[in-house]
Amino acid sequence: MSEIERTDEVAWDHVITSKKRVLDINVKELVKYRDLLFLLVRRDFVAQYKQSVLGPLWFFIQPLLNTLVFTVIFGNIAKIPTDGIPNMLFYMAGTVVWSFFSLTFTNVGMTFATANGLFSKVYFPRLIVPIANVINNVITFGIQFLLFLGFLFYFLLAGSALHPNLWILFLPILLIHVGLFAMGTGLIVSALTTKYRDLRFLVGFGLQLWMYATPVVYPASIVKPSLLWVLWMNPLAPVVEFFRFMFLGKGIVNPLFYSISVVESLLLILLGLVLFTRTEKDFIDRI
Repeated sequence: MSEIERTDEVAWDHVITSKKRVLDINVKELVKYRDLLFLLVRRDFVAQYKQSVLGPLWFFIQPLLNTLVFTVIFGNIAKIPTDGIPNMLFYMAGTVVWSFFSLTFTNVGMTFATANGLFSKVYFPRLIVPIANVINNVITFGIQFLLFLGFLFYFLLAGSALHPNLWILFLPILLIHVGLFAMGTGLIVSALTTKYRDLRFLVGFGLQLWMYATPVVYPASIVKPSLLWVLWMNPLAPVVEFFRFMFLGKGIVNPLFYSISVVESLLLILLGLVLFTRTEKDFIDRI
């Protein structure tokens, strides 16, 4: 019998090269690793409350507890007006939007700190991790949003003077807006924390100050007209007010400053992607 020799060889080499352009994102590569993306989303979602007693109920308990605390402190004790909106509903509307931003910003901002072990062992597009964080928090927002809708329907049936309107259809765009803003600022922080590690300890404190600079626990209507422009300089202020206006019919909607907020979000996501893609090349040498 003649021996059959296999002369053809299959190349299995995967060449990884340093990126040359300022912003070089391989979309095809991200799509190629979509299974890993879904795996990370599922892992992070399940891991949040996997070993807790109440499990997934915490998705509802957290915003409910925050709302109750705000209602007692700012509604009953401080007597801050809520534009005629029931206190529970007013604070829950602000809490749901703020939680989506703060969780996304924090998770994305800690990307290199929390995933450095994974990054050092195997190659995959590093951008997969922050994208997975954003998707996971969109799911969390959806769950908490259902709780908000439940309270909204209750107060509507109770006869509260609430006026949901067709601007509700704008919600997906608002969600994308907040997601891009949170991811952009988070990517910037994640890149900076590889060089300035102390920054990660300031993130939580900075978020607390940021929340009080955002109309989460107070309406924009209590701010003096001459100082409103200061409030609108916060990109999240018009977002929270617009969300309340969509579902509750109360709130100050400023198209100009909302448009500026959208532009800021686009600029921040571009800057964040540039810094992130630069940092991912050599961050292992810094940790």
